[in-house]
Amino acid sequence: MVKNEARRTALLDTAIDVLAEEGARGLTYRAIDAKAGVPAGTASNYFASRDDLMSEVAIRVTQRLTPSEESIAESLALPRDKALSLKFMHDIVKRADADKAGYLAMMELRLEATRRPDLRTALTRTVAGNLDFNIAFNEESELPGDRMTVVLLYFAMTGLIYERLTLPDVVAPMDLDEIIEVMVDRAIGPN
Repeated sequence: MVKNEARRTALLDTAIDVLAEEGARGLTYRAIDAKAGVPAGTASNYFASRDDLMSEVAIRVTQRLTPSEESIAESLALPRDKALSLKFMHDIVKRADADKAGYLAMMELRLEATRRPDLRTALTRTVAGNLDFNIAFNEESELPGDRMTVVLLYFAMTGLIYERLTLPDVVAPMDLDEIIEVMVDRAIGPN
């Protein structure tokens, strides 16, 4: 396989856009090449199989949705209290709004994983690893709440983001800030 990492990353980003726009059935080498404006056959030179492509897309989506080290360091300079946990939840929504294609692509990958055991294994490893990382981060950063708090907030935020991206009119009339504040308050409890 070809080793031009900049082009590989650009093709993966294009694949994320195709996946978000067209779904898993529309994710073809031809569609990636056309959207990227590269010669036909380019994507197939970088990804040996569709399963390989999807697994690498999952890794790239995770990279795109992960907060920067600078952002984390900036946040950790604040007091380690419920307000900081609330800020982290708001930051998740901001990242989802900034990279809707990334989140939609991940939803498509999750659906496709129900039909592709290898993709399911890869996604399970990635998502479980991210959840474990978040639990450890919460503990090591001495943020309020225990393991179950992080798990509850993870599932609540995932549902909220998916609802906002797929059926935005359901959430639109609601006060997003209030929803997030109540989720954090109920998960963490009183100060």
